[in-house]
Amino acid sequence: MNPSAPHETRDKLILAVDHGTSGMKLALVTVHGRVKEIRFEPVRTTFLPGGGAEQDTEHWWAALRRGTQALLSKGHCRGADVAAVAVTSMFSSTVAADRDGRALGNCLTWMDSRGGPHVRRLMGGFPEVKGYNVPKAARWIRVTGGGPSLSGKDDIGHLLYWKHEMPEVYGKAAWFLTSKDYLNLRLTGEAATSQDSMMLFWVCDTRDPYDVRYDPGLAEAAGIDLSRLPPMQRSAQVLGGLTGNAASHLGLRKGTPVVIGSPDHQGAAIGAGSVLDFDGHLYLGTSSWVQCTVPFRRTDVLHSIASIPTAIPGRYTCANEQDMAGGCLEAVARLVAHASSEGAPGDSGTGNARCVARIPGCGRAGVSGRTGQRPLAPPAEVYSRLERLVAATEPGSGGVLFGPWLNGERTPVDDPSLRGALVNFGAGTTPGQLVRAVMEGVAYNTRWSLTHVEKFVGNRLEPLSIVGGGARSDTWCQILADVLERRLVRPVMPTQANARGAAFIAAVALGAVAFQDIPALIEHERGFEPAAANRATYEHGYQAFRRLHEHTSPLFRWLNGEA
Repeated sequence: MNPSAPHETRDKLILAVDHGTSGMKLALVTVHGRVKEIRFEPVRTTFLPGGGAEQDTEHWWAALRRGTQALLSKGHCRGADVAAVAVTSMFSSTVAADRDGRALGNCLTWMDSRGGPHVRRLMGGFPEVKGYNVPKAARWIRVTGGGPSLSGKDDIGHLLYWKHEMPEVYGKAAWFLTSKDYLNLRLTGEAATSQDSMMLFWVCDTRDPYDVRYDPGLAEAAGIDLSRLPPMQRSAQVLGGLTGNAASHLGLRKGTPVVIGSPDHQGAAIGAGSVLDFDGHLYLGTSSWVQCTVPFRRTDVLHSIASIPTAIPGRYTCANEQDMAGGCLEAVARLVAHASSEGAPGDSGTGNARCVARIPGCGRAGVSGRTGQRPLAPPAEVYSRLERLVAATEPGSGGVLFGPWLNGERTPVDDPSLRGALVNFGAGTTPGQLVRAVMEGVAYNTRWSLTHVEKFVGNRLEPLSIVGGGARSDTWCQILADVLERRLVRPVMPTQANARGAAFIAAVALGAVAFQDIPALIEHERGFEPAAANRATYEHGYQAFRRLHEHTSPLFRWLNGEA
């Protein structure tokens, strides 16, 4: 800890804004990472034909106001006691804004794949390997360390979609911003970004981690106007103060410092305490990733792993992300909630009309071909019932296998045509086996990712800190420890890792702590050791899972129009 930090700064709180797919988590966090108060405000995702997945930015702003005012109304903190505001938000979720800071429509979230055809045209052409023109890919890798995902889910795909299919939006846009940077614009009136936020626009030169900058040549090749991208600054830097309007909206003091902040991957890493070289963490939320801090820049083209900038000066991070993890379990929970509300025979249930909604189907781009909204999360009691079912079910799920690719996949394979798969389901299969198969399928996919991340970094990642909503499940944590054959450690309040990370970044900006202090500030509540008795079962299951992908991926390409 920094003993020279002003006493008044050490005693005050950070308003940490963790903006995720399902909503806004607002937290009051000390500069030493202690979460004092939390509040959650849900936000809906609207799914559109052709792979659209959008959120209304005005709903974000309303959720931010409600949540902040609710925190302050508890009386434990006054607005004047908040030392800074820090936002962490969904990676690869993009907003087009005009010169007055107004959004020109909805945010295109990380699930939106409508820009895929434009990215494939940009990056394709003879000679081609896996959809990439070899000279183009080599140029991108040399400068950025990676290249645009052909799925179109990166920020560059969103921008190209606006340019080619919604020219009225593109023409009016003064700024193309990540979701975090748009919220900061609303808070301060200043358009800026962090070096770790802009990676998925894929026009950044990352060869010097201390001096990440836009590359005019790549921008020209992609047809991107650099004047519409915000200037880059360090994550742990004060952007500006709250405007009068924003302060009044939230109930805070005008001029309260707003820190640049980082996207969710970095927020989770820092909140998990994984800031030193080769420290890894596993995030288990709607999506999931295995991530590690590294001191080098490297690229694994075949498995979509690259060293990308972080909030930590002079360091990179690498990750393998799967599109759906907790989102798979949420889909099952919605079915249970639906059945309960309809009065399914033999199920007293709780009933919840808000949960009775169609689960987005499996159109070509991973969402329904019809317009619809993703329903709000099922009540906690439903998840408790599922947890009890799984805990009472033998490892291996009776041979039932689940492929968790409900929205296609990014890594370790970039394949937007993949879909969820449930195989070896028989007349005697129990509900517990079905739900456990979902958890085990996510774990198998995570092992696949971990294998390539560890090869990339040249180190065994153990222990792995596990955070995110799924980390609350003791059963799922044990399944992951068994399947990965790694010891897992769970921090106190694992669902608040992103908010804690945002607060730590703000604390560094205020001079209250240094990044190297953070691991010692993380409290752990439990560890999970792999059970030797389950090793053979899960080794067999993992090999079967890999065969499941091998044999179904051609079928999915044919079914979903990719072949």
